[in-house]
Amino acid sequence: MTVAKPLPHDAARLHVTGQARYVDDIPTPANTLHLAFGLATIAAGRITGIDLAPVRAAPGVVAVLEAADLPHANDVSPSAHDEPLLSGNTIHYHGQPVFLVVARSHLTARRAARLAEIRYQERDAILSIEDALAADSRFEDGPRIWTKGDVDEALDDAPHIVEGSLEMGGQEHFYLEGQAALALPQEGGDMVVHSSTQHPTEIQHKVADALGLPMHGVRVETRRMGGGFGGKESQGNALAVACAVAANMTGQPCKMRYDRDDDMVITGKRHDFRIEYRAGFDDHGRLSGVEFVQYARCGWAQDLSLPVADRAMLHADNAYHLPHARIESHRLRTNTASATAFRGFGGPQGMLGIERVMDHVAHTLGRDPLEVRRINYYTPRKGAPAPAPAPAPAADGPARSDAGDTDLASRGAAGSVPPAPAPVQPDEAQTTPYGQPVTDFILHELTDRLTASCDYAARRAAVADWNDANPVLKKGIALTPVKFGISFTLTHLNQAGALVHVYQDGSVQMNHGGTEMGQGLFQKVAQVAAARFGIDTGAVRITATDTGKVPNTSATAASSGSDLNGMAVQAACDTIRDRMAAHLAKVHQDDPSDVRFADGLVHVGGNRIPFAEAAQICYQARISLSATGYYRTPKLQWDRIRGLGRPFFYFAYGAACSEVVVDTLTGEYRILRTDILHDCGASLNPAIDRGQIEGGFVQGAGWLTTEELVWDSEGRLRTHAPSTYKIPACSDRPPVFNVALWDGRNTEDTVYRSKAVGEPPFMLGISVLMALSDAVAACGIAYPALDAPATPERVLRAIRRMQNDD
Repeated sequence: MTVAKPLPHDAARLHVTGQARYVDDIPTPANTLHLAFGLATIAAGRITGIDLAPVRAAPGVVAVLEAADLPHANDVSPSAHDEPLLSGNTIHYHGQPVFLVVARSHLTARRAARLAEIRYQERDAILSIEDALAADSRFEDGPRIWTKGDVDEALDDAPHIVEGSLEMGGQEHFYLEGQAALALPQEGGDMVVHSSTQHPTEIQHKVADALGLPMHGVRVETRRMGGGFGGKESQGNALAVACAVAANMTGQPCKMRYDRDDDMVITGKRHDFRIEYRAGFDDHGRLSGVEFVQYARCGWAQDLSLPVADRAMLHADNAYHLPHARIESHRLRTNTASATAFRGFGGPQGMLGIERVMDHVAHTLGRDPLEVRRINYYTPRKGAPAPAPAPAPAADGPARSDAGDTDLASRGAAGSVPPAPAPVQPDEAQTTPYGQPVTDFILHELTDRLTASCDYAARRAAVADWNDANPVLKKGIALTPVKFGISFTLTHLNQAGALVHVYQDGSVQMNHGGTEMGQGLFQKVAQVAAARFGIDTGAVRITATDTGKVPNTSATAASSGSDLNGMAVQAACDTIRDRMAAHLAKVHQDDPSDVRFADGLVHVGGNRIPFAEAAQICYQARISLSATGYYRTPKLQWDRIRGLGRPFFYFAYGAACSEVVVDTLTGEYRILRTDILHDCGASLNPAIDRGQIEGGFVQGAGWLTTEELVWDSEGRLRTHAPSTYKIPACSDRPPVFNVALWDGRNTEDTVYRSKAVGEPPFMLGISVLMALSDAVAACGIAYPALDAPATPERVLRAIRRMQNDD
């Protein structure tokens, strides 16, 4: 069987030899024009005068367009129709496109765009969370609030309380291939668009609106992207629409790609958050009630901020049962680039909040944070072994107290805490704060296996010994879990289609609605098709994603690419296979249900017919060898206003243990080792899944450590190039990096019982931030309250606070 084999990426050889073709590599006609935006140089205000004559007079410029010159809809928003392609007179953020230059070369267009003379009437910009709250500048009329149980009573009755605030920054996608599009005008006013996008159907929709065409007048093709991470879910709309409008006006092909600096200034980032929390718990660290207030800085337009903020709320529990919870979410409008989708789609932000709570509770009680985490896990799935009881804290010293705790005696010193209660037995499923039962929880067993394989207990003791002996270099270790919901929370997006052809020589060609951005989706789906026909993957070819072949596609996002498109392709293949089986069984006087497709052969009536020969036989008998397939995710029901229902088909799980060392004189640090055990269900391709896990972890660790976005007081992004914005390099990965896959099938009926692996590993990077917090905690007795990204400067400030509080 071709599924479950660790086959290489289908385009690996093309990638490393430079032969893989991206949008910018597509040969263009000789008369192709090139586009660039002229950008606003203030964050908020109005244009009082604009002189574009120098731009129009620049050599090589063919046309200059303003908002008033656009023929139809001036909108590139994916949601609320609040994001004009060109600004008009009102400016909402520094870097907003004001006008469009059409020229004979890429550099000519960029140079000319800088020649405009624009006069502004500025107004005070709303840049920060504090500014937005003061101005009541927000999306939606007020905060979204979801509740479970009676939080106030739970907090009033709790023996102990922790409260605090956590800041976490945004993140630049930093895909290797920047945003790019190419529009080719067709006869009759139709348009073909090549776009580096995760959502070809949305590009089709926005281009059709901009040109005043029905959607069938626009065809969008995406062969591959050089990375996306959510940054190409909606951010490619502007380039595609600009190219199509210009191509329609001039009758010539038009192409646009952002320079890296322009890309970083214009496009949206991950949402930065502030989370305030208050949690009640008992002497063992078991939570009784938790209250979160989440503030999301969304930027100037709505984009995808509402579902991103929703998912942050949905993951406020992570792996922990919260019997009483209140989650309040503020979606704040600011004069910055509109924040957008990013790997995890708000889940990492929500998850980081509860992980901070667990860390804070453990510090307050003087317990190992892993003990506190485990005691709060959801109940194990039925049939799983009961979790081992957590040991009581060692009786060799007082429990640590943070500065906000004034009654250490009421908490009890270590050793006076009664033994940990018996672990919860698998019984009725516990429910999330939004009411979904958690029936497939495997983190008890998974954590047991990881703690054993990474030798967690011995290493934690060794870290304590090291810190006692070393005054300058401090080590930290943390093991954190992940429970991530899989499905689009906008329920209608959970559908996919496919088109499969079997040619008479036995070769197979297929197309589906998913896009390839380096994650290996095409290879996985090819393995599914090969498995259904019992042939080698070399006989299967997936063509470029094309809205003319498979319509009404959903974005390749929400970790759903393989789940949705794999099932759609499976359905199409099965339709063809069943037709072939019925005909061959009739010819050989066999039962169709006994016909087998395996090892490149069709086994029927005691005969073994090569698949290619079987295809030829069926073709000559006028059996259709082409079929469409369709799939929609079952069991979903979700009310986002009330915060109740089943938004997810299933959960993906994982855990990571990271160890770090920190220089207390400079704040510099290194990740020494990371061990990961991650749940991919019955993996379709272990090699590709392992790569996703490794890459996701490193990207998550980058978000929480080195990747700092800085805006100045004028609203200008100062970290807009590799020279000022630091993504992790190869040298930043842990020198000891162990990754293993959890061996288990999905309990839900997914494609070959696999699980999604795109986004869940990103949150494994949280273990690095918690390990840094553990290292900083060794510098004093107060709680470190380490914010993210934990740059060396921020780590050093936390160390100084700890030392000053001693």
